[in-house]
Amino acid sequence: AVTLDAASSTCTAAVSTCIESNATCTYCHSSNEGTPSSVAEELLRRNAKGIEATNQKMNGLIASVSEIKNTITSNTKSTLANARAIRELLELMEDLIALHNSSTSSSPLPTSCQEIKNKEPNSPSGVYALAVNDSDITYAYCHMGELCSSGGGWTRLAYLDMTDSKEICPSGFKLYQSGGVRACGRAYNADASCTSVQFPSNGISYSQVCGRVTGYQYATPDAVQHGLWQNPQHYVGGTDPKHNNINKAYVDGVSITRGSPRQHVWTLMGGVLGSRIAHDGRYNCPCSPGSTQSSFVQDFVKNNYFCESGAGTSTSRILYTADPLWDGQGCGTLETACCSAPGLPWFHRNYTTTTTDYIELRVCGDQETDDEDTPVSFYEIYVK
Repeated sequence: AVTLDAASSTCTAAVSTCIESNATCTYCHSSNEGTPSSVAEELLRRNAKGIEATNQKMNGLIASVSEIKNTITSNTKSTLANARAIRELLELMEDLIALHNSSTSSSPLPTSCQEIKNKEPNSPSGVYALAVNDSDITYAYCHMGELCSSGGGWTRLAYLDMTDSKEICPSGFKLYQSGGVRACGRAYNADASCTSVQFPSNGISYSQVCGRVTGYQYATPDAVQHGLWQNPQHYVGGTDPKHNNINKAYVDGVSITRGSPRQHVWTLMGGVLGSRIAHDGRYNCPCSPGSTQSSFVQDFVKNNYFCESGAGTSTSRILYTADPLWDGQGCGTLETACCSAPGLPWFHRNYTTTTTDYIELRVCGDQETDDEDTPVSFYEIYVK
């Protein structure tokens, strides 16, 4: 594996991990060295050296056996000498068997960050080579410290940081830019929609999911408002059929699920106002006092959600860049309970069984994109 040289932004094959020098290190890359191909070359070089060392040990053992044979031959009348030589021969045979086993059963790469942590508890956070799907190799960031009140060994499946000017939105997402903020929202749609990105587990078996998402409010998202609209602005009440369907745009916000059929992990809702009741509470976060949404949170969501608003007492069709969503900061007067949700900004699910399901992140809205959106600017999702 490799070490990151922060001064030159290059990677040198030297130790067992690509050790980050600061929180922004996500992978080792330079134009000439430290790329995955050069890391693979280093692994091959080490394997060749291991074979050479094994051959040297084998030659040494053969020489020792020959010497013992000569000892037995030259001491045919000495029972004690022969017994000692035979004992030494048996010990050498045990060494030969052990050497044979280690040379024929190659040392496999770890299959997850948890495996690395279990074998080497002091391993630092960084990028590691992992074996996936039996024969392939992938390079994954391993967080070896505690996350979500659970010890290290977390494998990162998803990462986006739009403060990096070189970062681009996932395919299909719309780029928002305003006041130095860059965020990725729903593709333009004149009706309800979700825009999705999936993150494969690469065969990693996990029972916990831990992550965080930062987004922004555009215009007038209304969390899990369940009433039916006739596009674009006429509210007719009742219950929108999409509201209780995890496969539809059931939320103005972000839906995080796993596998197919979708199983809910976490929902991040965007409420319309954080410091004033809107439309008799129909559009405020369900965790806000005076909201009528608290009794309409979906059964598949339950309490596994965060909700915030980026606007205070009024709204426009703008991106509210001053107050990011789901960070627990800059909260309105109606958001005290919302912003003190356990774990915020980190969400955490701990399951009783393991899975290799992919993780899916969808940005959703139950009306047209010109009327509401909650584009994301940052996310990181880990499993173990």
